[in-house]
Amino acid sequence: MKTAKAGRPPAQLSAEEIAFVKGLVIYEDAAILALNKPPGLSSQGGRGQVHTLDELVWAFAKPGKARPRLIHRLDRDTSGVILTAKTQPAASFLGKAMMGKKFSKTYQAIVTPGAPEPKGGEITASLRRVEEGREAYMRVCPDDHPDAERALSRYRTLKAGEGAALMELSPQTGRMHQLRVHLASIGRPIAGDARYGGALMVGGEPVPRLMLHAGALSFPHPDGGTKRIEAPVPDDMAGLIGKLGLGWRNARPSGAVHIARG
Repeated sequence: MKTAKAGRPPAQLSAEEIAFVKGLVIYEDAAILALNKPPGLSSQGGRGQVHTLDELVWAFAKPGKARPRLIHRLDRDTSGVILTAKTQPAASFLGKAMMGKKFSKTYQAIVTPGAPEPKGGEITASLRRVEEGREAYMRVCPDDHPDAERALSRYRTLKAGEGAALMELSPQTGRMHQLRVHLASIGRPIAGDARYGGALMVGGEPVPRLMLHAGALSFPHPDGGTKRIEAPVPDDMAGLIGKLGLGWRNARPSGAVHIARG
């Protein structure tokens, strides 16, 4: 992990930006810092954006020390739990745990035009990366394609409504745009996902963005045991869920976070 002296200089953040990123914290201890990333904020390398989340976390760095390090990313319009490591040993431990597939991620998504059949199961279609101009896409491809990447997503229907459904998704591999492409491949694209055919109007309601939320993350903690961190669905998605009648009994109230200590 680079320090302010040895690596790139720390981002120059305004008081408003510091207050903003500190308001995203949902859990912190000596080794890790977990944030509830809002939609519209790039994790890293955003275009036309003054500061990405990777730069905003300089707000947590001690003088002359390194900033917390992002352990994984979320797409710009995806909201939810994102984990950072506060120390080099923690970053190394968590990086190895992720490479060893010891992280478990759970997402919620609104899909159209209703629940898939069957309402729960696995999607195993292989994916390949395709460059179109300045944009990169993922496409379903045959397993024996030379650029094929194995991908596995598990899903279940939380609530089905008229023309839409609320899904719980668990990616078992970490391909770019995996959940988005997999759901589109079974005819149930995520609402608001213009890139992969998602509806921009659902039940007469406008869809302001990609309706995908990283609701929970379970992982081995550097100090031992397993930790699970949950984040509430953001207000715009929660509002659409309510308008479409897709609320489900296990929904947590706004602001609720569950920490399972190992």
